[in-house]
Amino acid sequence: MAFTRPGLRPWLPAILVVCAVIAMTATRPLGSQRPHVQTGLASYYGPGFHGEETASGEIFDQTEMVAAHRTLPLGAVVRVTNLENGRRVVLRVIDRGPYGANYRKGTIIDVSKGAARRLDFLEEGLVRVRVEVLSIPE
Repeated sequence: MAFTRPGLRPWLPAILVVCAVIAMTATRPLGSQRPHVQTGLASYYGPGFHGEETASGEIFDQTEMVAAHRTLPLGAVVRVTNLENGRRVVLRVIDRGPYGANYRKGTIIDVSKGAARRLDFLEEGLVRVRVEVLSIPE
């Protein structure tokens, strides 16, 4: 046996721990990992971008349940919760943003006008939200 040599015996526990860690991380299903969550402000974009091509190549429709995020992969699905009233929507990330003044105020996501209507913040324009990643495209 290879482990009977005196030089390998002190390393045996470390080797076994490394093998166990590799086995656990290699077989961990995606669903059991802690979901990515952000808290910050949401704004909405609509009329000025309606009908324009997004970063994903899709044509933006302000009535759809879609969003723009600066770093999440295009096609990611997120749940956005309005922290002031508890309303939630599930959105698909199809564009990049937010940028400009709203980003400097702490905006982490731009949602479509349709999503803002469901979240009930059309009048305010900005609202405090939690963004939870539900799925990432492969």
